[in-house]
Amino acid sequence: MDQPIELGFRFMTLADVGAVTELERLSFTTPWPHDAFVNELTKNPNARYVVALHQNKVIAYCGMWIIIDEAHITNVAVHPSYRGRNIGIRLMQKMMGVAMMFGAKSMTLEVRPSNTVARSMYVKLGFTEQGIRKRYYSDNNEDAIIMWVTLQ
Repeated sequence: MDQPIELGFRFMTLADVGAVTELERLSFTTPWPHDAFVNELTKNPNARYVVALHQNKVIAYCGMWIIIDEAHITNVAVHPSYRGRNIGIRLMQKMMGVAMMFGAKSMTLEVRPSNTVARSMYVKLGFTEQGIRKRYYSDNNEDAIIMWVTLQ
């Protein structure tokens, strides 16, 4: 594992959408399009997105929806060149804090069974497996594991 790097975190802005869309393209087989992020930032009052910056460059991001007292993670991505440096854990810890700041008491997410790195990270953060969504992912009909954590 590489040495930890200095990171800054801030809420995502419209100026970040291009960089975040590129992270999506590098990270997922069915990436969200540019317009989806614009809509999240401008039309979804429940959406909260945070970017992680290294040397003023967006290298990771995470999004969530907060509905009443539950936060639901929509997306998490770390640039491939920066993976293996605990950036995902640090970003998720930041998101958990943001969720609590907005009144969330729990957090949920879906993850592919084949994504063992992410699943391991979520377990380290206290998430537990709570169910399965059959054929959730449209690119290959892979199931999704539902994971849940109580925020403290």
